[in-house]
Amino acid sequence: MVSVGSLPSLRPATPPALWSSSGSPVLCLLPRSEAELRCRVPGGPLCSGRGRCDCGVCICQVTEAGKYYGPLCECQDWVCEIYDGKVCAGHGKCDCGKCKCDEGWYGEACQYPTTCNLTRKKSNEMCKNSQDIICSGAGTCQCGRCKCVNSGGSGLVYGKFCECDDRECIDDETEEICTGHGQCYCGNCYCEAGWHGDKCEFQCDITPWEIKKRCTSPDGKICSNRGVSFMHFFYTYSYNCFCENKSLSRSIYSIYGHGQCNCGKCDCKEGWTGKKCEHPRSCPLSAEESAKKCKGNSNLPCSGRGKCECGQCTCFPPGDNRVYGKNCECDDRQCESVDGNVCGGHGICSCGRCVCQEGWFGKLCQYSRKCNMTEEESRSLCESADGVLCSGKGSCHCGKCICSPQEWYISGDFCECDDRDCDKHDGLICTGNGVCNCGNCECWEGWNGNACEIWLGTEYP
Repeated sequence: MVSVGSLPSLRPATPPALWSSSGSPVLCLLPRSEAELRCRVPGGPLCSGRGRCDCGVCICQVTEAGKYYGPLCECQDWVCEIYDGKVCAGHGKCDCGKCKCDEGWYGEACQYPTTCNLTRKKSNEMCKNSQDIICSGAGTCQCGRCKCVNSGGSGLVYGKFCECDDRECIDDETEEICTGHGQCYCGNCYCEAGWHGDKCEFQCDITPWEIKKRCTSPDGKICSNRGVSFMHFFYTYSYNCFCENKSLSRSIYSIYGHGQCNCGKCDCKEGWTGKKCEHPRSCPLSAEESAKKCKGNSNLPCSGRGKCECGQCTCFPPGDNRVYGKNCECDDRQCESVDGNVCGGHGICSCGRCVCQEGWFGKLCQYSRKCNMTEEESRSLCESADGVLCSGKGSCHCGKCICSPQEWYISGDFCECDDRDCDKHDGLICTGNGVCNCGNCECWEGWNGNACEIWLGTEYP
């Protein structure tokens, strides 16, 4: 018999009777009920559903290094808060699902600086959504970043501009999010295997394997690659699934495509039909209702920068994260100059608008407030061929014409152009998919037409 005092000090936290003096494991002496009790939190699954219980010790599944860890396999680095596309906003490290912030930063996603060098005006400009509403009216602005208002610390209102409200996922009867059988993202429920419905309130009674079998086409695609087998996402069984389940909050729409596998059949999104969600169909919404949902506060569905399918927007170009928002309302390409510089390198882009650093101004932060020219030298560079300063429609600063901000449509090196001469589509110059250059629309990549109203680029799969 080995005494407790003779045991090495660095060993798994298991009963001394389970280990020999050499450190090798021996036959487990714990009753099964006691071992399983040590492998779960009260009422929870063994090893958080992510590993197996070996004599009271959780052995976590290791499909990726460090994917699951912790005494009960409860830790997952990829569920840490994401801000502006970066885990912990790029200002901290993910530790067991929570961000540990670097010095000088705080917040659930380490998104707030402890000191702020912005003026209140600049800060508020950075917090405005495309409708010029600070934090979508659902939060407060702190140093250019939105802090969403959540009563009782619920965390249900979130997003860069507090545009997502997961309270829409709460079931009226049970008062649980997605009835406790799914995950909510930006107000929409995505159900786990065996459950379906808008709030995941309906259950089915077939096995996970039968569910997958019925949803898989002969070429091995689940719901025609327009859905997903939910057993993989929530329980990580051994069969393969085509989607990547990391970075859920940024990619959930592309993951779930046009349907989901529930109860052995593909539950297609509105606008799609077929056994595998392979056929588009007429939408249960009227054309007016669908367009209204896609418009938001814009004049055009999806702000003219995407495709509206039954009230939901898919932004173009595919995969370009410069165009985003529920209604594709943010277009950060508007912050780029012809040579591709964002805000001239002297500011940051916030939903398609440049917020300039101190000492710089202009639509693209292209003008320095300092000037080494004399007044005469400056004026000589601003005069057009007819001798008129900035065509009489702007002011001269350091040899460059600054066109009147009151007349937003005036542009050109000498303020000689009128952007109202460019073609329009439904009232929008160049449909918002290009820039007007002295009467002609120069379209963004993938767009065509006199008003850049025709999408010719690659469709989403």
